[in-house]
Amino acid sequence: MSVTAVIGLQWGDEAKGKIVDLLTDQHEIVVRYLGGNNAGHTVKFDGQTYKLSLLPAGILRPGVQSVIANGVVINPKALLEEMKSITDRGLPIGENLIISDRGHVIFPYHHAEEAIFEASRGDSKIGTTMRGIGTCYRDKIGRAHAIRVGDFVRPAVLRKRLEEIVPYKNQILKCLDPNFKPFEVQALYDEYMGYADQLRPRVVDTTTFLHKALRDKKSILFEGAQGSLLDIDHGTFPYVTSSNASACGIQSGSGVPSRAIDRIIGVVKAYTTRVGGGPCPTELLDEIGQHIRDEGHEYGTVTGRPRRCGWLDTVATKYGANLAGVDCIAVMLLDVLGKLDELKICEAYEIDGERTTDFPSHVDDLAKAKPVYRTLPGWKKDITGVRRMADFPKEARAYLDSVSELVGAPVEIVSVGPDREQTVLS
Repeated sequence: MSVTAVIGLQWGDEAKGKIVDLLTDQHEIVVRYLGGNNAGHTVKFDGQTYKLSLLPAGILRPGVQSVIANGVVINPKALLEEMKSITDRGLPIGENLIISDRGHVIFPYHHAEEAIFEASRGDSKIGTTMRGIGTCYRDKIGRAHAIRVGDFVRPAVLRKRLEEIVPYKNQILKCLDPNFKPFEVQALYDEYMGYADQLRPRVVDTTTFLHKALRDKKSILFEGAQGSLLDIDHGTFPYVTSSNASACGIQSGSGVPSRAIDRIIGVVKAYTTRVGGGPCPTELLDEIGQHIRDEGHEYGTVTGRPRRCGWLDTVATKYGANLAGVDCIAVMLLDVLGKLDELKICEAYEIDGERTTDFPSHVDDLAKAKPVYRTLPGWKKDITGVRRMADFPKEARAYLDSVSELVGAPVEIVSVGPDREQTVLS
């Protein structure tokens, strides 16, 4: 039995999907345990490219059991559309996908609330994807206005909950936006019952399912979404997501105890990217930043938004690694840096005149952080054909050694291109 977790150590978009895809063949079950359709993975499989948001990467292999666990918030319309995009390309989705009855459901009023709240922040926008994720999680924590998947698939319960919730939502939204058009209980009920009828056969108690899988010595892969620095408790609050996007979320989001996990792989880009608001100390607002963006195709899988790009920040990355307790690191998109004469790695911050390698807990301190760089020569070679660690140019090897030293974990996987075979293992 092998229980493995793949965790992003930065602000998301670390190309975790490729690592999950590579490891799926070695596992019987793949679990998505947090977030919603605000996160995205791009996976190349059988010569085709798939963009997944809610579905675990294991869905591309019919022999692998895919689990959407309790920590995920689900837009049922988006999930069904994503499922159709897979089946339309000839990949069946049958009993290989199950959904937790403890998950929570996103409704149109969550989108409306999120749009109003984000607009109210003016220049201090968080950078939400406007998919109702945060407002659904808020209702989950508030309890009174939450609808779980187990409620959603029971017609009488769904109607009763909508009759209780929708008038309240209409009243609040009308106060916030005089032009708001109220939602109708019957229309929402009819729409969502249509989704429920399609998804009901897949809804089970996934926590019990996973506990049984552990007893049966099944191999399980936990697929992280977003990144550790976006964790609601441990990230750069308030510029974070609404769930525990670090390894801390595995237990709460799936019901599987952390002691059951044998191996944690921390995924990091060879540089830094960030989407939305919040400080990013190594961000490059120059031609080098644009070069990295263009070479790395740094535009959001879900939103298409251009990502903010900069040098690798190992102060932030080491913090993410410490949160997860990683066993090793996967360095992704190393090939993107291949045309640069000189490379920099942030090895410390200077805050108010003092040097530190500790990641600040307060966003205002992070905003003041000036990166202290280690400068390394570039390799100026095409490395997309490298397949062994020993075959990297010495400059690329030195870069990887510096990453390992500064983050505090061995580099065991290096990606040098989007295809599966463009992956170097130690």
